[in-house]
Amino acid sequence: MNRPLLASVLVVAVLAACSKPEPVAEPPRPVVVHTLALAPVAAGALYAGEVRARYESDLAFRIGGKVVERRVDVGAVVKPGQVLARLDPTDAGLNAEASRAQLAAAQNEYAFAKAEVERYRDLVGKNFVSRSVLDAKESAFKSASARVEQARAQASVAGNQKDYTSLTADQPGVITAVAAEVGQVVKDSAPVMHLARDGEREVLIAVPESRVADLRKAGSVEVRLWSAPNVALRGRVREIAPSADAATRTYAVRVTILDTSPAVQLGMTANVILPDAAAAAGALLVPASAVFEHQGGSAVWVLVAEGDLLKPLLRPVKVRQFREDGVLIADGLKPGERIAAAGVHKIVAGQPLRAMAAGVPAAGGQG
Repeated sequence: MNRPLLASVLVVAVLAACSKPEPVAEPPRPVVVHTLALAPVAAGALYAGEVRARYESDLAFRIGGKVVERRVDVGAVVKPGQVLARLDPTDAGLNAEASRAQLAAAQNEYAFAKAEVERYRDLVGKNFVSRSVLDAKESAFKSASARVEQARAQASVAGNQKDYTSLTADQPGVITAVAAEVGQVVKDSAPVMHLARDGEREVLIAVPESRVADLRKAGSVEVRLWSAPNVALRGRVREIAPSADAATRTYAVRVTILDTSPAVQLGMTANVILPDAAAAAGALLVPASAVFEHQGGSAVWVLVAEGDLLKPLLRPVKVRQFREDGVLIADGLKPGERIAAAGVHKIVAGQPLRAMAAGVPAAGGQG
C-alpha cells in the first residue's frame, strides 16, 4: 500500500472530524410593543361596590292570607297603582258583607229610635206620657246613633281589608326581588317583593376606617362601571354610616351618580375612585402583562432600538396601583418609551427582538 497516500487520507479524515459547522443564528423573537403615553387616568384609592337605587322599599300585604296570583317577576318595570300580586279574597269578602249587614241593621234601629223619639215628644206635649219615658227613648236613640257610627266604621275597615288582598306598586320602579309564590300563605307585613324606585342611582361601597376622613372632605369622586371602565362618571358622597360594621370594620358609604347614563343599571359592579391629583400627574398606565416581579420589586422590559431590531433592557419601576384596566406606574418610566407588553418571562436581557405591534416601527421611529 502506498504509505504517502494513506497518510494524506488520514490527515483529511482527522481534519474533517475536528471541524464543526458554523452555528445558525436564531431569528429575532417577536415581541408585542406598548408605547408609553400620558393618558387621562384616574389615580387614587379605588373601592368596588354595587349600583343601587337611592330609594328602595319592601312591598308587603297589609293582611295575611294565601297568595293566589303573582303578576310580575324579578326585573319587571312597574307603574304606580299596578297590581303585583293577590291574596285569596274569600274571607275578606265575607267579612265585608257581614259588616255591611251589621251597618244596615244598625241603620234600621236608628231609624226606629228616631221615629220613637219624635212620637214620644208629641205625646209628652199632650201630657199623654211622662217626661221620663221620653228621656228613655232619647237615650235609646243616641245609642242607636252610636251603633250606626260603629257599624259604619267596621264596614269601612272590612272594605279596606278586602282591598288589601291586592298588592299594588305605590311608586314607579323595578322589582329586584320576589319572596312569595302562588299557594304560599304569608303573614301581614311580611316582605313579598322588593322595589327599587326610578330616579337617582347610587353606588354602595365599604370603606376602611383610615379613609373615612378623606371621603368626608372629598367634594367629588369618580365612578367607573366594570362593564365600561373607560367611561368616567361624576359622583358625590351622599351618606357615610355613623358606625363601622362589627365584622369587617368598614363603613358603608353611598355615592350618588351625578351623570345620568343608560349604561348604569341596577346591580352592576362599579368602582368609586377617590381622586389623588398628585398621583395622577406623574403616573403612567401600562398593561398588567408588562409588569413582572424582579428581586422583590416590580420591573418591565424597556425596548431600545438597535438597527432594525429592538434590544430589551430590564428597568425596575415603582408601582402606585394595580387596577382592572392596567397598572399605574409612579416612577421608573417616561412617556415615549417603548416596553414589552406580553411574554415578558421569556425575554432575556440583550436578546434581539422584532416588533410586531401594528403601527409601531421596529427601530428608529417615533413611538
